[in-house]
Amino acid sequence: MPTLLTRPHRGLDPARWIGRGLSFVLAALVGSIVGFGGAATARAALPPGNAVSDPSALLRNALPIPPGDLQDLQHRLEATSDELRAKRWSALTSTVRRSQSLLTSRRGALLNAFTAADQAEAETLLDQLELQLRDLSTASETQNRDAFLEARRVALGTIGTAEALLVGPFPFEIPTEFAALPRLLGRATVRLTTTKGDLTAVVDGYNAPITAGAFVDLVQRGFYDGLPFNRAEDFYVLQTGDPPGPADGFIDPVSQTQRRVPLEIRVPGEEQPFYNQTFEDLGMFKATAVLPFATKGTLGWAHSDGALDDGSSQFFLFLFEAELTPAGLNLIDGRYAAFGYVVDGFEVLEELTAEDGIVKATVLEGAENLRPHG
Repeated sequence: MPTLLTRPHRGLDPARWIGRGLSFVLAALVGSIVGFGGAATARAALPPGNAVSDPSALLRNALPIPPGDLQDLQHRLEATSDELRAKRWSALTSTVRRSQSLLTSRRGALLNAFTAADQAEAETLLDQLELQLRDLSTASETQNRDAFLEARRVALGTIGTAEALLVGPFPFEIPTEFAALPRLLGRATVRLTTTKGDLTAVVDGYNAPITAGAFVDLVQRGFYDGLPFNRAEDFYVLQTGDPPGPADGFIDPVSQTQRRVPLEIRVPGEEQPFYNQTFEDLGMFKATAVLPFATKGTLGWAHSDGALDDGSSQFFLFLFEAELTPAGLNLIDGRYAAFGYVVDGFEVLEELTAEDGIVKATVLEGAENLRPHG
């Protein structure tokens, strides 16, 4: 088993980024006075933070759909976490009742938002949601915390399934300069079978199509099968994808050159991702990515310290610790591309170390969304 950092690697250096992160915070504080990196003077402040740290919620929020009643329901239920922690049961009951009323009064409008082809499935989902909100109401009235959490999880899952039906055509054109690269035009679910057990991850091509496409393409090629974790930092990252031999990335069998994947980060309100530009480069000190590094098991694409566009095959699992990494204030958002989240197998993730590795990676769903090139 290779030991940590025995060869050149493309990835994260926590000590380097802690220092860079402190500089970034200081720069953000004084940016309105002196500017940053030679850019024009601009107002800047600390990032506002992203309190959402549940991977399923992050994925729901990242769907490319316009705001609507379903999202209103989603956010109402997600916002009950604070009330639940404070045991404000009367407020929880009131929130659930308002959610039930919204579902009833807006049911026609909710259904009309779906295409004719999806309305039958949508109606079934709304029927299920009505029953699930009843269970949630019962749990709040009886002050049963565990039952409330389970009923809310199920209801939010149903809302997420319905929201996925609202996604229309792929939301933007990928730049032609990347036409030779694979892309994922949607989402895919991948199982990473490790030496300690299975992880299940959802890979998001809606917001990181080239990064997600490169990853899913390599999974289908069997590239990651049998590879060790070549880098591990407690409470920070687990990294893999460094193949045997002199190359530190994927060698395309046709061109016989190493495939290079650009840095790709999408920001809310922007029509498409930014490519090969960090938030620092853009002067976007207050930005939060659509796919933030905000939860344990965030999938991130590695690149070298010296370039943004030389990521090839290595990726890392971000080991988010809320106490060490305040939401919205981690040191890698805007510098590395997140492209998905682990959604199951967190007990396995807790046990993985540099002595472990990937036994096999498998695409479970969404393989049809992969395109080999533009």
